[in-house]
Amino acid sequence: MTDETVTEPDEAPVVRTSADVARRLEAILLVIDEPQSLVHLATAVGAPVPAVRQAVETLVADYDGESGGPRRGFELREVGGGWRLYVREEHDDLVSEFVNAQAPSRLSQAALETLAVIAYKQPVTRSQVAAIRAVNVDSVVRTLVARGLITEQFTDPETGAINYGTTDALLVNLGINSLDELPHISPLLDDGADGFEGEVLR
Repeated sequence: MTDETVTEPDEAPVVRTSADVARRLEAILLVIDEPQSLVHLATAVGAPVPAVRQAVETLVADYDGESGGPRRGFELREVGGGWRLYVREEHDDLVSEFVNAQAPSRLSQAALETLAVIAYKQPVTRSQVAAIRAVNVDSVVRTLVARGLITEQFTDPETGAINYGTTDALLVNLGINSLDELPHISPLLDDGADGFEGEVLR
């Protein structure tokens, strides 16, 4: 294990071992999101470029399992003249599935509008939502049910129409404890007190 002398402004020279340089380099590599050149990395860890180059080679071998330890699920790779940590190719599908599950795709404008109507008018049927939005909402309602944001609450015994309402998952996503915390609708909007037009849409 070699020692590297680093001179810092207005301070006495600092002697760092190659292991110390490698640890400092590893800390930087964990937080960068773009490949960094050896020069930039050397500046970041306060060590000479040759010492950083050696540390990079040591880390590459370590992550690849060439130092007696296990092969890691990530690798230190040079891309475009810079170095950065990457997930190994064989784990791409696993990581993509996990990321997509943690950050599902955004709801469309139509889904957001339909969700808002259900949140404020619940319990409400698809035909009532369609009357308010003036469009067919069947596919959007299915999407919201699949996302777990709304659920079937009950079926009207006379018409057979399913009434929908929001779930606790919506409250969690909005960061509120109850529907009472939803913003008040503008008084200029129809509150539906006189019923919904277009009741023939079922």
